[in-house]
Amino acid sequence: KSSVSKLCKVKVKVKNSARGEFSPLKHFVVAKKKISDVFDQLLGYVNETSEFVEKTCTNKALENIASEDQKLEIQAYADKLTIIKEVLARRHMKVAFFGRTSNGKSTVVNAMLRDRVLPSGIGHTTNCFLSVEGTDDDKAFLKTEGSDEEKSIKTVNQLAHALHMDESLDAGCLVRVFWPKTKCALLRDDLVLVDSPGTDVTSQLDSWIDKFCLDADVFVLVANSESTLMNTEKHFFHKVNERLSKPNIFILNNRWDASANEPEYMEDVRKQHTDRCVNFLVEELKVVDREQAPNRIFFVSAKEVLNSRMQRAQGMPETGGALAEGFQERLKEFQNFERRFEECISQSAVKTKFEQHTIRAKQITEKVKSIMDAINIEAAEKRVAALEDREYQMDRLEFVKNQLNLLIDDIKKKIKAISEDVESKVSNAMGEEICRLHVIVEEFHTDFHPSTHVLKLYKSELLSHVEEGMGKNLAFRCSDAVNASVQSSQQYMIESMLPLLPSAVQGQIHMLVPSRKFDLSYDLNCATLCSDFQENIEFQFSLGWTALVHRFLGSVNAQKALKLMDQSLQTSRPALPLARTPSSGPPSTTAPPNQETALMTQEDLMVAMATNVASLTSRTSMSVIVVGGVVWRTVGWRLIALSASLYGLLYLYERLTWTTKAKERTLKRQFVDYATEKLQLIVSFTSANCSHQVQQEMATTFARLCQQVDQTQTELEAEIHRLTAKIDQLEMVQSHSKSLRSVQLLFLRGAGGGYCWKVFTNADVFALV
Repeated sequence: KSSVSKLCKVKVKVKNSARGEFSPLKHFVVAKKKISDVFDQLLGYVNETSEFVEKTCTNKALENIASEDQKLEIQAYADKLTIIKEVLARRHMKVAFFGRTSNGKSTVVNAMLRDRVLPSGIGHTTNCFLSVEGTDDDKAFLKTEGSDEEKSIKTVNQLAHALHMDESLDAGCLVRVFWPKTKCALLRDDLVLVDSPGTDVTSQLDSWIDKFCLDADVFVLVANSESTLMNTEKHFFHKVNERLSKPNIFILNNRWDASANEPEYMEDVRKQHTDRCVNFLVEELKVVDREQAPNRIFFVSAKEVLNSRMQRAQGMPETGGALAEGFQERLKEFQNFERRFEECISQSAVKTKFEQHTIRAKQITEKVKSIMDAINIEAAEKRVAALEDREYQMDRLEFVKNQLNLLIDDIKKKIKAISEDVESKVSNAMGEEICRLHVIVEEFHTDFHPSTHVLKLYKSELLSHVEEGMGKNLAFRCSDAVNASVQSSQQYMIESMLPLLPSAVQGQIHMLVPSRKFDLSYDLNCATLCSDFQENIEFQFSLGWTALVHRFLGSVNAQKALKLMDQSLQTSRPALPLARTPSSGPPSTTAPPNQETALMTQEDLMVAMATNVASLTSRTSMSVIVVGGVVWRTVGWRLIALSASLYGLLYLYERLTWTTKAKERTLKRQFVDYATEKLQLIVSFTSANCSHQVQQEMATTFARLCQQVDQTQTELEAEIHRLTAKIDQLEMVQSHSKSLRSVQLLFLRGAGGGYCWKVFTNADVFALV
């Protein structure tokens, strides 16, 4: 407050070199320039604010922090400031001179302008309103009301002639006279002097006031000191006082030089005029108090002052010519009037021309500030909400990652355990099914014939039957349990990972992991597995040598033993000489050992076993011979014949019963033995395959869920990125709105009636008194 008070006490005084004194009118000129600069800055500030609000309003990412109404409101303020700025550029100080006809109004104006600008004197009564204002041009011109045409004038006589010759001009018209500023120093200070027709020539006082007085800063009542104030003059100013609040009024008692003829009555007449004027200003108009009223009343002779100043401008003594006694006192009083008039009009013009606009500007800045406050608060609230939301999203992302890692390890172990359990179940079930393979084979019934074609078809259908039967049995034993285990594990996965899935997927989880029965595929592939099966359905006597060897040694050892005996018989035969060829050497009696013989020599153990059996058979045969000899001697040939007959009958019975059915039973028995051996080889492979199917099914389900969890992570990361960008934008909006809201326009009343405009913008201070 102390700084502002000091600023308000500063008085701007500019020396007017042309008049050689300090002019209070410069106060208005400087004030006008400064306030124009202030409004330039203010308009720039509001335009910047308008652009900021528009960008904020159109930014959808900021969720309409600034509303459309706020944008339109600030744009309206910018338009108003533009209009105010244009109005301020046209503002000037305005003085209106009123009085009765021939009281010397035009002469007073000319005396103040120090030049004959307006026509005055005998025969030059003003018949319309004349405003005198400065122009930067070197030539004088005038403009009539309703026309922009510039009518050139060079002398006062031309102006008077133009005014009297223009018949369209009446008392309510305004003629604007533009006089070069270079010829008249007073016009350089944005001062406009308005001369009026006599108040006694018209009754249209109300229209005069409305047209010419509402924007006047000072009124000068030019009275005739040779008479007293007339009711017409009083009536006019009463009307003015009704329209304006306490107008600034000066009363000039002109032609006071006439008092020099009667010096003995001068003081009495002066006191009489003064009392009457004071009563008029204080009692009737109530525009000033009684102490200040005398400072508004002056006794002058405008004609003397004009002539004196004209002579001085021409380099002649200002007291030359026919001047009445007491001229210096009247000149000094006129100068005193000018000084007080200039101070008053400057202060009054600053108040009347700038105060309302400044108050309006302050209101605009307060409104803009309130909008910036609202945007700042809204941005701050949304920023806090965005920070909390981002923190939540980051925590959720961290939770999803950690939980997913834990679930991956847990579900991997669960998948492994279930896979191992399925492998064990399938292995046990398949082992049991192999043990009861004969039941499945016995259930197979179709046409059988030992012919090659029929036999091939029979075996093909038998393989299909066995594969289908074993598949059904395995499915009956394992599928339901495996399916229940798989569905239970899938449900466990879904329940465990459901909180990690996107919200849109959580309600559609049944579409992501459809509930369906899982069936194992037992691909036994019996056709390939038993493709090399060779049946033996030739008749073989059960008590024949081959059958007995097979019975004692088994199928494999018996075949080896029989091959060995065949080889021994062949080597015991005499070797045939080989035919000689002309190119060959001596004949060789020993054939080279073949591959089969070489293989047999590697089976020493089998040969030993066969030799033991043979030796046992030989001893048994010897015993039979000895016993037979004893029996022969004891019983005789009848018993031997009977035994031979029984042996033959047994052979005949077996030969007769070796039917197609017997061959089919033999083939099935051989197939069961062969298939059992082959299926045992693929038990581990089949169970591992089933385990892999379960593992793949569960891994597929888990992979789908993991893919959705990855989508959750992606969405969370995108949301975090969006929130970060939004927070940055909100911080910029908050910072910008905070800087914009710090601008204020203050209108302060200063000491001695001065005024101060102050714009605070980021610690920059622009001040004017």
